[in-house]
Amino acid sequence: QLQLVESGGGLVEPGGSLRLSCAASGFTLAYYAIGWFRQAPGKEREGVSCISSSGGSTNYADSVKGRFTVSRDNAKNTVYLQMNSLKPEDTAVYYCAAGRHFYCSGYVPSQIGYWGQGTQVTVSS
Repeated sequence: QLQLVESGGGLVEPGGSLRLSCAASGFTLAYYAIGWFRQAPGKEREGVSCISSSGGSTNYADSVKGRFTVSRDNAKNTVYLQMNSLKPEDTAVYYCAAGRHFYCSGYVPSQIGYWGQGTQVTVSS
């Protein structure tokens, strides 16, 4: 079964950090650009960051630039999103997605083929 599974979400205070993981099963992540998206209650899903298949290129939405870092370990078939200096407005369900190309289109992958089920991130005191 081909799937992406996110983990690492939780409750954190403003200014805190979390690291999300996106692990693939049934296929090799190394051939795909991977994007992170988030969806807050009552809002549309938005792109957050994207990393090329090799990891050599990363892009970020302005809202997270300088605070979030995307990386990947193709040997572990896993992509990560390190989130620092978290703000209440970062509260959302975070999803990873695999695009059918090696490269990103801005900060989202092109032609998304697979989505994860999402992990909740809540930033609150």
